[in-house]
Amino acid sequence: MYVVESKARAIGCMILSLCCLGSWPAILTLLERRGRLPQHTFLDFTTANLLAAIVIAFSLGEVGKSTFRTPDFTTQLPQDNWPSVLLAVAGGVLLSVGNLATQYAFAFVGLSVTEVITASITVVIGTTLNYFLDDKINKAEILFPGVGCFLIAVILGAAVHSSNAADVKAKLESLPSEYKAGTDDVESQEKPTGKAKAGTAGFFVELENKRAIKVFGKSIMIGLFITLFAGICLSLFSPAFNLATNDQWSTLPKGVPKLVVYTAFFYFSIAGFLIALVLNLIFLYRPMVGLERSSLKKYVNDSKGRGWAVFAGFLCGFGNGLQFMGGQAAGYAAADSVQALPLVSTFWGIVLFGEYRRSSRRTYVLLVSMLVMFVAAVAILMASSGHRK
Repeated sequence: MYVVESKARAIGCMILSLCCLGSWPAILTLLERRGRLPQHTFLDFTTANLLAAIVIAFSLGEVGKSTFRTPDFTTQLPQDNWPSVLLAVAGGVLLSVGNLATQYAFAFVGLSVTEVITASITVVIGTTLNYFLDDKINKAEILFPGVGCFLIAVILGAAVHSSNAADVKAKLESLPSEYKAGTDDVESQEKPTGKAKAGTAGFFVELENKRAIKVFGKSIMIGLFITLFAGICLSLFSPAFNLATNDQWSTLPKGVPKLVVYTAFFYFSIAGFLIALVLNLIFLYRPMVGLERSSLKKYVNDSKGRGWAVFAGFLCGFGNGLQFMGGQAAGYAAADSVQALPLVSTFWGIVLFGEYRRSSRRTYVLLVSMLVMFVAAVAILMASSGHRK
């Protein structure tokens, strides 16, 4: 079994994880804005996520020497470690439900703000819990100022969303000069020739016509509520995984080794796959937020965008695996630095989706302030890394 032992390798795992976890939300957002139903996308996504865990378990979990304290993946599977397995399962369910909720939140509040709020809640709650679960191996005098930066980022993220929503509303008031009809029925509007520029009123109307989740006329509170719910779920999955791999509650029978990262991640991912499968099959026939009704047959025949959804699932799966590998070595509280993924997702939001184009100066000031807080938080949290004995 491959074991990450040095702090430098642990930080390397965190940086790679940050890149992976910050990129997959952009792909899911892109597919929704192209009109693919979120239920179809998430079924592909969660399948690939499970496959990533299987690849990691049978590769990194099998290489090297197997010992009593660090058995390889297949050696540990039949052992009597069900208390820890159940904790890993709980973590997988929390992550899957949180990821599912964020997919709907992306449509209502945008990629950047969704990631900012969920990531910040995750760090404020999850990092605090992990610090105490890890027997304080991280440097508190460095760690908690980093948590404070994330908390400030939550406030700034909410302010960015509020300011940007006001900007969009002001732009839509100019619709009579660009579109002959009103905004009540955007699909019947007469469109000007050519493609609308990003950030203009016409751009938002064209986006509304194409996307799967219709957001015009919906309260922003719906998006914020979904985002907060996702943040709470995502804040608890890492502490649950920490408990599964380190047995702080001493639930394992005497003589049974603790779950290694790869075994715990395998059970974690199976649980996440099963809950996502059940929920999305339900949502096919009983969709939320005004989505059209689908079916299993329609899902199977909907191959458009499937490759991207699968790619996003692999990014998420490998990103989570790298986060846990780094956390087991340097402390899960420090590994929560990967929740600075809004640094990556905001880049994709601006480049791919034109978020914040032609916004007000106030919005830009808040956006830059938010990103500065994230850069500070990442640097501080990584600097607090300890070393698990």
